[in-house]
Amino acid sequence: MEYNNIEHFNPSLDLVIEQVVDVPAEIIWKAWTQPEHVKKWFCPKPWYVAECEIELKPGGRNYNLMRGPNGEEHPNHGTYLEVIENRKLIFTDVLDAGFRPRAHPMFMFTGVILLEPVTGGTRYTAMARHGTLEAAKKHAEMGFHVGWGIALDQLVACAQAGEFN
Repeated sequence: MEYNNIEHFNPSLDLVIEQVVDVPAEIIWKAWTQPEHVKKWFCPKPWYVAECEIELKPGGRNYNLMRGPNGEEHPNHGTYLEVIENRKLIFTDVLDAGFRPRAHPMFMFTGVILLEPVTGGTRYTAMARHGTLEAAKKHAEMGFHVGWGIALDQLVACAQAGEFN
């Protein structure tokens, strides 16, 4: 698949999911940007988001705590870099709120969510950009495509059930 609509796509460093979904961009935006909605779909079950904080502005905090079925915890810290309502959300784990560098980012990646209205719904593009081949490989091996794909399916199911209205 070619990703012609993605600026600066690097197939060696970037992991991508692109799919047309039967959900309006405005609903997907709510799912990504409102903590009460993120908790409904963000990580593959039986994992769940136990805590979520969103300060939706460049330099604003992006935090969620994923919890596993046996009490495992995986905190995700970061900040927003770009916020264009209903169209684009860019965030990173390299920086914390206020653009403060983080001492130990998990993957050292920048996440990009692109929403493009199309006939029948939205072209949804989720990309994780990495600075090194090792980071991209680690993220891929941990299940980026499967995990983010399952999460997208969960988002669509919640949206179609009216959970984000």
